[in-house]
Amino acid sequence: MSAESQMTVAELLIGRLKQRGLQRFFGVPGGGSSMDLIDAGRRAGLDFVLSRREDAGAIMAAVTAWLSGAPGLALATKGPGLTSAANGIASAYLDRAEVLFVSDGFGADEQDYVSHQYFDQAALLAPITKANATLAGDDPGAEIDELLQTLSRPPKGPAYIELTGSVAKRSIAAPTAMADAAPRQLIGDVDEARALIKAAKRPVIVAGFESAAGAAHRAVRHLAEALNAPALVTYMAKGVIPDDHACFAGIFTGGQAEFPCVSEADLIILVGLDPVELIRKPWTYTAPVLDLGEVRHGKHYLVPDVGLYGPIAETIGRLSDDLPVSEWTGAEIAYHRAHFTDAMAFRERPDLTPVEIVKSAAAAFAGRPRLAVDAGAHMFSAVAFWPAQEPYDVLISNGLATMAFALPAAIAAALHDPDRGALAMTGDGGLMMCMGELVTAAQQKANLTVIVFNDGALSLIDIKRQEMQLPDLGFTWQRPDFAATAEGLGLTAWRVTTANDLKTALEAAASNPGPCLIDVVVEPDGYLEQMRSLRG
Repeated sequence: MSAESQMTVAELLIGRLKQRGLQRFFGVPGGGSSMDLIDAGRRAGLDFVLSRREDAGAIMAAVTAWLSGAPGLALATKGPGLTSAANGIASAYLDRAEVLFVSDGFGADEQDYVSHQYFDQAALLAPITKANATLAGDDPGAEIDELLQTLSRPPKGPAYIELTGSVAKRSIAAPTAMADAAPRQLIGDVDEARALIKAAKRPVIVAGFESAAGAAHRAVRHLAEALNAPALVTYMAKGVIPDDHACFAGIFTGGQAEFPCVSEADLIILVGLDPVELIRKPWTYTAPVLDLGEVRHGKHYLVPDVGLYGPIAETIGRLSDDLPVSEWTGAEIAYHRAHFTDAMAFRERPDLTPVEIVKSAAAAFAGRPRLAVDAGAHMFSAVAFWPAQEPYDVLISNGLATMAFALPAAIAAALHDPDRGALAMTGDGGLMMCMGELVTAAQQKANLTVIVFNDGALSLIDIKRQEMQLPDLGFTWQRPDFAATAEGLGLTAWRVTTANDLKTALEAAASNPGPCLIDVVVEPDGYLEQMRSLRG
């Protein structure tokens, strides 16, 4: 057999991922198979981005998968590298991202005597991965193809390869072309769905994250326009219906802010709504539900009256003939849109508010960069008041809802689309969990601005303490000087305490193509009222 028809397992894996669209991958390498993969990637023309923590690398891979439509790849060493990555893998699992996570492993000969760093790595990750493999069998190409198909099969999610250095270096025959996944068939009764829609006078559409991918969002917009129905989006589906669209009626979380609109519906049409996106409250609506999704989820808040499951754009296409125009008026939809905005507004006050920060940033950047939002009290204002026109204009973890998401997510977005760049909005608590990634941003010269809501507290947790009427439990701290720290790590930075200072810093950051940080001193007063308005 000629040398040209031979390759290593590492080269095969990288080649398969490149065929699927991979352009860069992330992580913190160890001394084993990750070296082989990084070198194979280099020779294949793929960039490797060194993250400072393994979980951040997994988040970067997940966001890259969302934006590119191709699988993401994250690497870590065995043992502590894998355990450190687990939060990022859990985020990919619950936030439905196609991530292939590869760690170094222990060979069969080592498992009999090695205890240093050893545990059952596949078992640890089993609850947060869809599949795992070692590529040690006779046909690693078939194993890889099956894993990649598993990643993309709804609900999407990560898979794990425990790859030893010896397996990565193993020479194998170059395999045949990559296998294609079988087309998915529509499950459900189209006629029953049509009957529900035709009988409805006041339908309401709720678009979820599954409707963000591919052509689905255009089909959702067509459905809303044809019905002239109010359409709400989940956090992760921001932009599926543009914020300035005549049918846009606000954000749906399963809480209180959207209740006035949805409670008027005589049919609720869920489009791509994944139950991981909703807050932990029972379903409160009595109207019939039509569920249009990529897949029927086993655990859900409700049992739909009718469900259709398959590719969303195709499903809506099957329903689009002779759609009845609803009885909703444009004025009614506009009222509900305004009601949601009013519910999320802060009271007038002399100091900077989170709402003012978000609106000022949107004006300074003219809505150009993608926005990555961290978990925390600031996210209420960020998601409500940052304008979105397309899916993935706003990036947020709302399945796992992990802190320390926004900065690595924004880095991934900025590297994916350097001209557009990215903005990260994070609380001080979330930034302190991943501050090392500021070095990653500086090293990559990312077109990125980080806005820190520096309120000196775990504010989302502290407002829950306030609701429980408990005394101070130690959830606050002296505000760090993030601007000074960021400058020391290679970023351009400002610390601001007034609206004028904020405007100046935002304008400077918007014209700076390199990594910047704006440390905004903000008071947490008002978060509790805002959360009550949103969630009830």
